[in-house]
Amino acid sequence: MDILICENVEKVYGFGEGQTRALDGINLKVEKGEFTAIVGASGSGKSTLLHILGTVDRPTSGRVIVDGTDLSRLNAAEAAIFRRRKVGLVYQFYNLIPTLTVRKNILMPLALDKRKPNPEHFAKVVEALGISGKLEALPGQLSGGQQQRAAIARALIYRPALLLADEPTGNLDQKNSREIMDMLKLSNRSLGQTVLLVTHDQDAALEADRIITLEDGRIIRDERRR
Repeated sequence: MDILICENVEKVYGFGEGQTRALDGINLKVEKGEFTAIVGASGSGKSTLLHILGTVDRPTSGRVIVDGTDLSRLNAAEAAIFRRRKVGLVYQFYNLIPTLTVRKNILMPLALDKRKPNPEHFAKVVEALGISGKLEALPGQLSGGQQQRAAIARALIYRPALLLADEPTGNLDQKNSREIMDMLKLSNRSLGQTVLLVTHDQDAALEADRIITLEDGRIIRDERRR
């Protein structure tokens, strides 16, 4: 089952001679449960693509379908709700609220939607990510790796259709980077989560089942490793 479909997606910024084509006809399908890495040099279009998949930007033309929903049909309010419910976002900066406990940070997406957490799913996520003993701590009391684990847990709490990870190891040392990649693989293997990793780190990309390489807004290579 394809959880993500991109059909001739283009993104153009500016007008006339100042026009920049960030994406130039992206056609892509990702199956449910895949762990896919998107790599490319700075300016290749990988971050633009991720922002479009995460509904924080819109393509100039083409269609993006996530879990059966055509994103082009959503208005701004609908896109925000869809993003909160269907797309988990993990960045290199954790964006945890410093005055809230780890537990409350993780549950924030559900609180915004006025929904109660599933206790079994919550326990499974925090135990899998190794932070069950840190739930009452504040983010400032955690290491960088632990804060990133909390950010991943927050992204997974809604059981999103897609987990989008944008350079999640870019702010970490080698040891913590290794641990975060292990956590992403664990969420993919043990929790059945579809993961789309955007990275410039070739070693991190090699952990994925599939590596897609972008150049000048186009897919130039699509390699399945497993």
